[in-house]
Amino acid sequence: MRPADRCRSPTGRPATGRHRPDIFTNTVEWDAFEAAPLYGDTTSSFVCQSRMTGEYFPKMGGHAMKNRLACTAVIAAIFCTTSASAQKLPEIWEVTKLVPGSAFHGVHGLGIDKAGHLFAGSVAGAMLYEVDIASGTAKVAIPAPIGMADDIAFAPDGTMAWTGFLAGDLYSRKGDGPIKKLASGLPGINSLAFRKDGRLYATTVFLGDTLYEIDVEGVKPPRQIMEKMGGLNGFEFGPDDKLYGPLWFKGQVAKVDVDKAELTVVADGFKVPAAVNFDSKGNLWVVDTALGQLVRVDPKSGAKTMVAQLKPSLDNLAIDEKDRIYVSNMADNGIQEVDPASGQAKQIIIGKLALPGGIGVTSENGKDTIHVADVFAYRTVDGTTGEVTEKARMHAAGVTLEYPMSATAKGNDVILSSWFTGTVQVIDNKTGATRDMLHDFKAPHDAIVLEDGSILVAELGTKSLVRVSGEHGKDRTTLIGDLEGPVGLVAGSRGEVYVTEAFAGVVSKIEQNGEKTVLVKELKMPEGLARTSDGKLIVAEVGARRLIEITPEDGKITEIAADLPIGLAGAPGGLPTHIPTGVAIGATGVIYFSSDIENAIYKAVKK
Repeated sequence: MRPADRCRSPTGRPATGRHRPDIFTNTVEWDAFEAAPLYGDTTSSFVCQSRMTGEYFPKMGGHAMKNRLACTAVIAAIFCTTSASAQKLPEIWEVTKLVPGSAFHGVHGLGIDKAGHLFAGSVAGAMLYEVDIASGTAKVAIPAPIGMADDIAFAPDGTMAWTGFLAGDLYSRKGDGPIKKLASGLPGINSLAFRKDGRLYATTVFLGDTLYEIDVEGVKPPRQIMEKMGGLNGFEFGPDDKLYGPLWFKGQVAKVDVDKAELTVVADGFKVPAAVNFDSKGNLWVVDTALGQLVRVDPKSGAKTMVAQLKPSLDNLAIDEKDRIYVSNMADNGIQEVDPASGQAKQIIIGKLALPGGIGVTSENGKDTIHVADVFAYRTVDGTTGEVTEKARMHAAGVTLEYPMSATAKGNDVILSSWFTGTVQVIDNKTGATRDMLHDFKAPHDAIVLEDGSILVAELGTKSLVRVSGEHGKDRTTLIGDLEGPVGLVAGSRGEVYVTEAFAGVVSKIEQNGEKTVLVKELKMPEGLARTSDGKLIVAEVGARRLIEITPEDGKITEIAADLPIGLAGAPGGLPTHIPTGVAIGATGVIYFSSDIENAIYKAVKK
């Protein structure tokens, strides 16, 4: 990872792309929507409100989402192309869970309080959790959006503090008392630690590279100590009152005299060190995210001993009073307990998937394979058995992947897109090799391969469908602009394409010459889109928490399933679409869709 490669995802980790996308400037026009709390609701439910129309589009997340499915779904004949209403008829669909869900939405920072309670943070999920180590379960301790936690630390008096990476906020809470905002306006605020005297220090990483002292009362502004350290990530104060931490971009572990603003390298030769922590004996423990290793370091000599070989995508660690080591893995959506003596690891909690977004399906001999953009990994799912196969995971040494959030698949082409990293990745379905990685898009969502081999990208940041061709996608032309939130994209049978416009609430047909016809409007945040063998469109209407079928010829709507666990509330600092809900269709007409709320995959079969 080169210092120039500091493209940061909404999950709180950097991508491997060459450039940070221009999502924090006015050139990306999704600011017509903003998160607003649902009045009377103290859970993590949010809606997206249009500044142009004042209309609210629900994005249900957290506890507000009920865990129920309409296994008896309904069919409706609709009277015109301008209404999203559906008259229910007694046709039966069976909706079942193909891949079970999991806790967290990517797990990052860890912290242990004096009572031995383990806490874990999620950036994309914007929640802070308490983990029951004995049962391997987790419950929300601080809900979204203020629960976003890339790192967690405890003060000598028991006060818990955490960092909201995307929002740029730092919060604290003592016991069950009120939550206090200590700092704001620090995008990329990442790691933090308390000194023995109770003073608090924090760094920005990936969207900045600065060390601050934070006023624990939240009155004084952050005091800058030093900058350009090289990505001072998960750190802790040592017995000598020096701050020890990894330098993500330099492969080193360093110590900082925060009083003198002096940095000294303690150990080097790491691939990508992500976090450090001390045990009761004064040993310094380091996790290397690229190699998946837990390493013990002598802080005096710098000597290293690899104690446990785990999987890549390690993020953070915490050590309790008995020197038990807990390590988080964002791709596994899991936490492991490692014995420091033997290096043996015990899984505390894990998920089949991390945070599934867009999906695509390829079929061979009647067997469906679902390709999942799992944010921290690229995975496939057997459409019959639900068996999950990992193809690639973030930060693993030698792996090309950039926080995939959208996915499409057809024949030998699998395309993964990431709206934050601004990338479109073309993968060979047979070999799993990356054929091309295209950069410099503005918030790309779905991308599909056209008949002539070019790629059409739904570029939300420019409100456009962009045709891409040439070496590494250097030739780019706009097929159509002025689309309000283009997310889902699917090809038709005559060269036309269909697109969902999430912010406008419409589904449109786009001809090869760029001519647009609105098929259905007044939908609530339509995202994922697929096309059946007879030409009907399947849409995830996320704001209404339902799956619908649209007949393009007359705009008639069929409601397939309702009360679905879709529409994870957008994280502060991100997009209203957040993690897009994916929809795909198998060889026999089976409909598959992703649940970002549960981290699950569902299938709908027409009886």
